[in-house]
Amino acid sequence: MDTYTERVNECLQRAATLIASHQLTEAIGVIEEALAIDFESADVVASLKYTGFWKDREERVAVMPDPFEQGEYLLAQWAVFQDFIQRIDRPVELLINALRQHVFGLALKFYREVYQDAANRDAALLVRIARCYKGSGDYERARKFLQAAASQRPEDAEVLAELADVLALVNETAAAKAFFREAFFIDAQKIDIARLESELIHRLIRAVAHRGIEGPALLEWIPVYGFLFGVLNVKREIRSIEFGRLKQSIYELERELREGTGDDELIRPRLINRYFWLIDHYVAVKESQGKVEEVLLKIRSVDDNVYHQYNA
Repeated sequence: MDTYTERVNECLQRAATLIASHQLTEAIGVIEEALAIDFESADVVASLKYTGFWKDREERVAVMPDPFEQGEYLLAQWAVFQDFIQRIDRPVELLINALRQHVFGLALKFYREVYQDAANRDAALLVRIARCYKGSGDYERARKFLQAAASQRPEDAEVLAELADVLALVNETAAAKAFFREAFFIDAQKIDIARLESELIHRLIRAVAHRGIEGPALLEWIPVYGFLFGVLNVKREIRSIEFGRLKQSIYELERELREGTGDDELIRPRLINRYFWLIDHYVAVKESQGKVEEVLLKIRSVDDNVYHQYNA
């Protein structure tokens, strides 16, 4: 490594340290020093673009009067920033990681300000605080806030999926699988997979997408293939009231599929997933094999490939 490269790397390292400690303006000055050393460095040019992006956003945040609005803006802009990185096509991980610490830490400060008022501590705020902790790499605190949110909204697919994601990140795999399966069963369309970070769910998403499935249908097929691939395979016994709701849901989906009154691309995987839950229930309560075979035949009528994979 030549002297120029060493000096540039030292500057970028210093800039990353400053960014992580919320000194963005000072960090930009250091990156400009690096540019003076080597104005052709692609990493330095990309780093200036990264920091320029956030300098502009910070100026906008500074004039917002409401801390909740400030936090919302920063988290929304992080998603925009990820697209920005793709367009530049020069990922400088050192700077990206420092900016992650900076942005999520700043958003956390704003949400924490709202949290001071006990009347505001609803599940929506708890989830946002958890996202900030997760973004900063503090998975244990993220779990704490997501568990609190889940206790308020035990049937919220979005909350359960994010809790599952954090559990996977702290290697509580069995619990993560159970919560992911629950979340996708409750309402797959409410889950924002772009917010999920664990390799457990990313591997499954990639495997489903590799089969040419995309858009809203991808969300519905994730639990189906998660079950078939043995990923989302942690089961629980359902209560009698849940069994009644499951049967009613199956009946309505079968009618929609038969009459063509809904989106077939979404109904088919959603119905198959419910058939899987019904089979699990029959096995758990030691129902006759005939009942199980009846459901398997229904799966075959909906998707022959799934039927054969299930029985492979």
